[in-house]
Amino acid sequence: MEDHQIEMVVEIDKEKFEAAKVKAAQKISRKVKVPGFRPGKAPLHVIKNIYGEGAITEEAIEILVEEIYPEAIKEANLEPGAPGQLANIESIDPPTFKFVVPLKATIELGDYRSIKKDYNYIAPDDSKLTEEIENIRRMYAKTETVERPVEDGDYILVDLVGFEAKDKEKTEPLLERKGYALVVRKEGSDSEFPFKGFSEKLIGAAPSSEVAINHTFAKDHSDEKFAGKKVSLQVTVKTIRAVIMPELNDDFAKMTGLGSNMEEFTNRFKESLDAEDKAKFDDAYFESLLDEIKAISTIKYPPQVVEHEVEHVLEDVEHRLRTQGIESMEAYYKLLKTTREAFIEEQAKPTSIKRLERGMVMDELARIEEIRLDNDALETEFRNTWANLAMSDPEFAKKTKNGTKPTQEIINAVTMDAANRLLTRMTLERLKAIATGELISASSTGEENKAEEKPAKKTKKTKKTEE
Repeated sequence: MEDHQIEMVVEIDKEKFEAAKVKAAQKISRKVKVPGFRPGKAPLHVIKNIYGEGAITEEAIEILVEEIYPEAIKEANLEPGAPGQLANIESIDPPTFKFVVPLKATIELGDYRSIKKDYNYIAPDDSKLTEEIENIRRMYAKTETVERPVEDGDYILVDLVGFEAKDKEKTEPLLERKGYALVVRKEGSDSEFPFKGFSEKLIGAAPSSEVAINHTFAKDHSDEKFAGKKVSLQVTVKTIRAVIMPELNDDFAKMTGLGSNMEEFTNRFKESLDAEDKAKFDDAYFESLLDEIKAISTIKYPPQVVEHEVEHVLEDVEHRLRTQGIESMEAYYKLLKTTREAFIEEQAKPTSIKRLERGMVMDELARIEEIRLDNDALETEFRNTWANLAMSDPEFAKKTKNGTKPTQEIINAVTMDAANRLLTRMTLERLKAIATGELISASSTGEENKAEEKPAKKTKKTKKTEE
């Protein structure tokens, strides 16, 4: 079938069907009391006389399905990817059943070694560091009410009402907000309400003053209420609070917890910023590379595999929500103004397909490239994973707090997580080496699935290295 499932028609010989009827009679007699017989001992003809041929046939079919399905799978030499199901009873004489069998997911990688992609990462310069330090200063900043005109960076409180320009009588406001708080930004923001650049127009406004603003919204605006309309806005500035930024000194460094002095704070923060920036670059680089590999590969899987992955995605979302204080998925759906069905179709399912296909590509790459885990590296990864979970996951921290012996189940789960992380990282590093030309294909020697490293500087070998 087109969805990577197989229709399997199974015909049962008459003797097997009759044997199933005998078992069916015994099963029925175990459930109900038959006068003159012990439970399960009433013969077929007695049960047939009491309950009829139909009841026995129905029970016999159920028994047959359970018995013959695994036998038929084996005989047909199929590898199921999920439990199959009885699609139809084609006939009773002879007993003929139609099953639908989801096949095991398969992948055939294209010539991924021919894909070349330069890795041109450039660490952020000092201007980025300065900008991010300013953002941290804002996090620790204080505000105070001032009696002066609005300036860039102020926090202000306004009353806002807007009418469509053609509504001369101003009878029905398109929007109305009392006590609306916002940050004034000269450069504006795409998420700014009611439109980008709105707060900049309030720079220079005095406390308790009114500012009239006219704005025409784009025809494709996300809110249909405003799309394509010219709106007259009346803004009343209620309160202006100036931002008092902390001084960049050792006290500030201690306050952030990133160092005991400014030098230590700057160095640690730069390391963190560089690592975060590099992680974003890597994500984009490998996502693009894996998409190119997917495009030249053949990937097949049945719908049941996607449904299974959807359940994992929902579990991950639910776990993350609990750490954020949201107790149920239903509350989350209400927050998003959506339903479970719509969320699955619009978000969970596309994410599941992406995860499934990317995981299949990564597993196949690791297999072909013969990526192997080193015990020492795995132990280090395990310790790092354990420490990160203890710091970032309250539920994990609660289960493994001091004095509480972790269960073998938790240890196994963390070990598996650490192994997956390490294998993923090693596979991506190999992929990058291939894409950038650091590894040269050895197909010319007849070893198509192996790679030959470019000559490197000789190092003194030890027995451990050779092993």
